[in-house]
Amino acid sequence: MPFADFTIMDYLSSIVDIFLVWFVIYKLIMLIRGTKAVQLLKGIFVIIIIWFLSDFFHLNTLGMMMETVITWGFLAIIIIFQPELRRTLEQLGRGKIFARTSIHEDEERKQRVDSIVEAVAYMAKRRIGALISVERETGMGDYIETGIPLHSNLTPELLINIFIPNTPLHDGAVIIQKNQIAAAACYLPLSESPFISKELGTRHRAALGISEVTDSLTIIVSEETGHVSVTQNGELYRDLSNDEFEKLLEKELLIENKGKQSSSSFWKRKEKAKNG
Repeated sequence: MPFADFTIMDYLSSIVDIFLVWFVIYKLIMLIRGTKAVQLLKGIFVIIIIWFLSDFFHLNTLGMMMETVITWGFLAIIIIFQPELRRTLEQLGRGKIFARTSIHEDEERKQRVDSIVEAVAYMAKRRIGALISVERETGMGDYIETGIPLHSNLTPELLINIFIPNTPLHDGAVIIQKNQIAAAACYLPLSESPFISKELGTRHRAALGISEVTDSLTIIVSEETGHVSVTQNGELYRDLSNDEFEKLLEKELLIENKGKQSSSSFWKRKEKAKNG
């Protein structure tokens, strides 16, 4: 029997070993999600798959090329993933990689919702155009890099001030991470869906575009009408009243549902347009 000489301690140490490896891999994935490193990792997996296929089908030349790429791949990974590796080591040194969730997380979510609702109500009343994207499970690091980093505490006053017309940061999107304004004047990808109503402007197209590639919740305040709209999961909820908007934010951001779509009959009664 191959496991006849195993003791209980051997089994326990093997389980702990597997768990620690899984935990480290999970933390590394959490660190690089939403960055360009994710796309590079996909490319590495493609190379590995091609290498296995070339070996299986005896494609010697292609296999030799893939083997050379993989042989030098370790050095390439260090060079390509230098920012992510540096960030990982910094967080490890600060003890953040094993940090637990704050016990005040619910209070922070409530403060985040209240700040957004107050700011949006103020801007909608005065027809101040705004585009606000709230990060959820999917990281938005690549889009944050396109804007001006702020990393400021989220307050309604600061959020309003960013979108005041003719100020340096008013053009573009604000991205919110947890209880911070991560960046302003960010560029979001425009949706290329042909079903978007022609009456909708660039802000709505950008909001739909980011909702198609992330699970973020994005808020639009129309500069022309002052109407408030929200996008998530490629869907657009238009012309929400203050009460409807607050209820949506509370359901999606205050009540933790891990990014799942709302099944409330309240939203089924709302005008809901797929991509427009």
